[in-house]
Amino acid sequence: MFQRITVFAIFASLYAFSYVFFKVPFEFYLAYLIFALYFPAFFVRYGIPKWPVLVFLPLFISGVMYSLIGDNTFDQFFKIFIGFFASTMFYHYVIQAFDFDLKLIFKYYMKSAYIVTLIGAFQLVSFTVGFKPGYNFLWIFNKWNPSPGGLGVRMSSVLSEPAYFAAVIAPAFFVAVHNVMQRKAFFITKQQSIIIMLIYPLSFSSLGILGIFLTIVLLLLNLGFVKYSLIFVPLLIVITDYSYKNVPEFRDRWDGTIEIYTTENIYSYDIHGSSFVLYNNSHIAWENFKAHPLMGTGLGSHPIAFDKYTLTNIEGAVQIDFNKMDANSMFLRLMSETGLYGILIMISLLVRCWIFKPRAADDEIWVMSNGIALIIIIQLIRQGHYFLNGFPLFLWMFYYLKIYNNNLKVEKLEAESIAAREKQLSEPSTDEGPISPAHT
Repeated sequence: MFQRITVFAIFASLYAFSYVFFKVPFEFYLAYLIFALYFPAFFVRYGIPKWPVLVFLPLFISGVMYSLIGDNTFDQFFKIFIGFFASTMFYHYVIQAFDFDLKLIFKYYMKSAYIVTLIGAFQLVSFTVGFKPGYNFLWIFNKWNPSPGGLGVRMSSVLSEPAYFAAVIAPAFFVAVHNVMQRKAFFITKQQSIIIMLIYPLSFSSLGILGIFLTIVLLLLNLGFVKYSLIFVPLLIVITDYSYKNVPEFRDRWDGTIEIYTTENIYSYDIHGSSFVLYNNSHIAWENFKAHPLMGTGLGSHPIAFDKYTLTNIEGAVQIDFNKMDANSMFLRLMSETGLYGILIMISLLVRCWIFKPRAADDEIWVMSNGIALIIIIQLIRQGHYFLNGFPLFLWMFYYLKIYNNNLKVEKLEAESIAAREKQLSEPSTDEGPISPAHT
């Protein structure tokens, strides 16, 4: 019973960011309570794992240094550093607690994603029949935001925004599409795969559309572009065209982003606000990166860089300063706060650990790897929070999955070699030897 409660709590922590207990001196989410409950036991059992410490030690030194010279503040640095480091440690402990059984961990994630998707479907049905408590969860979660649009309400399930739903369910969506297309039942049943595949787009989120687009691209790369292009390429065109024509939020962001990056017009309020926010933060991150290329200015320092380099300081420019804290993109935030150090770690992780089908020891491994790669890419593009919705768990799974795949390939080669030798020894010899003289 206790084990089931623990498993439930661990995977509930991926979605427990819609309720906050207090906001000062920092926002204490429900997920943090789960961390606090299990962290001491994990610490006593496993001690201090070396990899999180080795990765975060340079970030600690740079953060303290830039806080001392005024490019960061101790309050903001320690708030982000402690949250990021503790979350990273917690989910590393989770990997250890499961004895590095990555397939089992991913299976639990898939089950949790299916449940969250069902709640999203219930949300849509409740709106259709006018049952407000079933589609507006403010009576449960105090940091949950109603999102009109789409089919009347943009589905977010228990996540605080549709974009967060689109990001954290993206790996499950990838697996679901693969299962339906390949008639497999990896980690969940075929029926559950169909439900996730059909419900996921109903968040009507730009990130959801991006997730669908990248899912098709990744399946093409793994299953064979030539073989499956007749199915996926027309589907990709239809989805993009439908989204552009029928999802105003997607169309406005698409047009606005292209316009501002091509014209650099920061004075027009006709450009979609999110497009200006992304452009402004990319400018800020680049300027801060040029000034501090090696280590950035430390975790939590982007708000100070924002005040220094924001385009809103220019007279007549659009006055929108959203995403001041997180840069609107993890890649931009890494560029600003961690410099080449953070960027190279993330790029190296993707390049060295991404497992495509030809190099996978079995099919479940490449499906897992590409599903996790999907959420990493989405986070880098449009989600600036380092540890929201259990993101470090996906990073650890991605890293250790590569090690697991290499070990499994070696084991299979050794087993094949042993089997070949045993087969050779068990076969009767065809060499009859010298012919003995006949007895008289």
